[in-house]
Amino acid sequence: MKYLHTMVRVSDLDRSLDFYVNKLGLREVRRLERPEGRYTLVFLAAPGDESALVELTYNWDPEEYGEGRNFGHLAYEVENIYETCQRLADAGVTINRPPRDGYMAFVRSPDNISIELLQKGAPLAPAEPWKSLPNIGKW
Repeated sequence: MKYLHTMVRVSDLDRSLDFYVNKLGLREVRRLERPEGRYTLVFLAAPGDESALVELTYNWDPEEYGEGRNFGHLAYEVENIYETCQRLADAGVTINRPPRDGYMAFVRSPDNISIELLQKGAPLAPAEPWKSLPNIGKW
């Protein structure tokens, strides 16, 4: 498993970039615009260290972030998302967002911290039982 990033939701992308880049000194590593999902992701890193990223998630539609929802999640890359999710499920962990796409899943810690699991490399082919499972609870 490899640590990838921590996600933080932001309500004003320009103001947030001013803080994280101009004031804190992080640099933008990459940006993803997702018109179909109506959001923008901006990945930042400390100069010289791209191994631990901060992902700023800007949802285009205004939303109030209560209950610490602005924090988001921790993300880890795994060798085989299906095997990892099965191992976790066998250990009693609820898979809140199953890896229906062979690429991404979410679980929660005992303290309700969302953990994103991402398939290393290309997504695996969608497979049962995962592709038919619904989301459970919040993720």
